[in-house]
Amino acid sequence: MIKKILFTLFFGFIATRFANAESFPHASAVPGGIAIVNLKSDFDAQHKVYFEKKRILIRKVNNGWQAIVGIPLKTKSGIHKIKIINPQGKNSYQEFSVYKKDYKTSHITIKNKRMVSPTKKDIERHYKEKPLIVAALKTWTENDHVQTHFAIPVDGRFSSIFGLKRIYNKQKRIRRHTGLDIAAPTGTLIKSPAKGTVIRTGNYFFTGNTVFIDHGQGLITVYFHLNKTMVKAGQQLAQGDTIGTVGMTGRVSGPHLHWTVSLNNTKVDPKLFITTHVAKK
Repeated sequence: MIKKILFTLFFGFIATRFANAESFPHASAVPGGIAIVNLKSDFDAQHKVYFEKKRILIRKVNNGWQAIVGIPLKTKSGIHKIKIINPQGKNSYQEFSVYKKDYKTSHITIKNKRMVSPTKKDIERHYKEKPLIVAALKTWTENDHVQTHFAIPVDGRFSSIFGLKRIYNKQKRIRRHTGLDIAAPTGTLIKSPAKGTVIRTGNYFFTGNTVFIDHGQGLITVYFHLNKTMVKAGQQLAQGDTIGTVGMTGRVSGPHLHWTVSLNNTKVDPKLFITTHVAKK
């Protein structure tokens, strides 16, 4: 009898764990959000899915398949389509709806004026660095078991949410905030939110010390403004492994982690992936 109870509890725990894993990321079909599209019954792993010419992450759930679509911030509300290409090269389409969302405006003061009005040399440096960043975000690795339930990478306060329209030092130009800022003291450990592979690390003008992690099928996470980087390109990471420490390198107003999640080379709200804090090691 006891064995039967333990057996039931164990498999109940496993079922719950996988059900919870499949519930992330949360669907939020708005600009900067995620649409989860249930694919037709004839879909299989040999098919490929695209949205706006970008390859889309797919996963199997029970006996069916889903497309996990990152929606660009510039996307207009209304009906949109994903393109599905079968192994023979034939195209089909499925529709999904995108709903309107208005993001608030925030005003930020940056003491280092070069980070708001860069010099000619700063701009030249930025344009040399930009292709490296773009290439990292375009990374696509085939992976049948992409971990889409994330832990929060650092203990701290959410100081600036995704999608805000930002104005620096009262300038008229508006920049979109394409990540989640987590304020924490300099030196606070930053942990990998999920298993993955380090694509590259570097120091860039605007983002400071930066780490890119590939989680598979176009799901990339990025970590800005680090004080110290403690990983290197090609390194395999498990959820909870240390990747560096919080700092204030690059364009910042104080020590924090800027955390970006990119899905199909599209910046999306990291909070849609969060299930828990990382386990301390």
